[in-house]
Amino acid sequence: MSMAETTTGSAFDAIGHIRQKRRFALAVPAVILAYFTYVFFAFDIAGLADRARMDNARILIADSYSYKTHVTRDNRTGGFTVAVEGEAKGTWPAGQGPDWVRFEGEDAVRVALRHGHELVIDGPGLRYDVPGYGLITAEVSRREGVVLDLPTEAVPGWISASDARVDIITEGGRVTITKARIEAMRYQFGWELFWFTLDSPFHGKSFGELVGLALSGDRVVADKSNLAAIVQDVWTNKMWRHGDVLWAIFETILMAFLGTMGAAMVALPLAFAAARNFSPLMVVRGAVRRVFDFLRGVDSLIWTIVLSRAFGPGPMTGALAILITDTGSFGKLFSEALENVDQKQIEGVASTGAKPLQRYRFGVIPQIMPVLLSQVLYYLEANTRSATIIGAITGGGIGLLLTQAIITQKDWEEVSYYILLILIMVMVMDSASGWLRRRLIRSSHGGN
Repeated sequence: MSMAETTTGSAFDAIGHIRQKRRFALAVPAVILAYFTYVFFAFDIAGLADRARMDNARILIADSYSYKTHVTRDNRTGGFTVAVEGEAKGTWPAGQGPDWVRFEGEDAVRVALRHGHELVIDGPGLRYDVPGYGLITAEVSRREGVVLDLPTEAVPGWISASDARVDIITEGGRVTITKARIEAMRYQFGWELFWFTLDSPFHGKSFGELVGLALSGDRVVADKSNLAAIVQDVWTNKMWRHGDVLWAIFETILMAFLGTMGAAMVALPLAFAAARNFSPLMVVRGAVRRVFDFLRGVDSLIWTIVLSRAFGPGPMTGALAILITDTGSFGKLFSEALENVDQKQIEGVASTGAKPLQRYRFGVIPQIMPVLLSQVLYYLEANTRSATIIGAITGGGIGLLLTQAIITQKDWEEVSYYILLILIMVMVMDSASGWLRRRLIRSSHGGN
């Protein structure tokens, strides 16, 4: 073949290669576009806006950073109650309430809501003066239900009305009217009763007053010092349950720690049986590796459900679920690390007359220790997050409290509180494990 023909063939090959690259460059975006088009129609993205309940979203967001004080009239008994979040644990004494609630007579109360809104509950009737809209009146009748009178013929979107129930949501607050009760709710920023409940002698005290009481010798509670009484009231807070919450955080961390460390201790000796250079029998290696595949192939949530049916709910069930799954993951990682060790170091230890266990201890473990520590501590961080979800299934840890708060859909400030604690827990575990990993790996390299 001549030089010209060779040059021409090479040129055609180069052109063909360039065209192939162009087709590939066009095909990849086309496939991605087709995939997103499929997702758009398969998941009905266009209908998402119609299905969205923005009114509920606004209520939940407001509940996350504020609290509601409920002023409730029981239409069956005629009595009034004023309670934070409508809970018995946050109920004001009879006939008392915040300064924006004024009792007028035996069966009437005037409630000043936010942004100049005001309403009066007078017996089974309600008068709500909404700025810019007019006076709303409602009367509860056993025979006719809730009779609503509006200043306009059309019912605005912020009012949901039927004979059995009326809901009014404005910028000033919320009102719910049923045959059983009339309830006005006013939002206020913050998490009320976070430190002290209404029955605590320290409720309503400023930080400076609390410091003064803690240093004072005059006891507010007869049988204990003021500082001890303050700590006791915060720890046993019936609304926020700080003692129970901190114990739940401890259970979550304990679940992750026991599961991760237990998995590492189980997986390390099994990894020697799965490593090619330490286990010459193919049957043994294959059997152990399939066990690892099975353990890590089943998600920890599935193991949690199975174990909770077998052993019952509890933190130890969650720790066992993490242990089983991570044993499979650690087994694979550790066996791969063992297959890459330097045989010369092992031979050097063996030359001193060391026994097999001593060869593993001084010739193998120091080589794979950085990998072991890095992987174990990384999984400990990840399992701290996973233990939250596992705890919701097994009935332990902060995950259970978070799930209970979400299911009630009443006190979303508690949901925010638990999520904030989970974030702090994860960040602390991340920082602590990172610091520990650096220290241990540095010491394993002789401090270099």
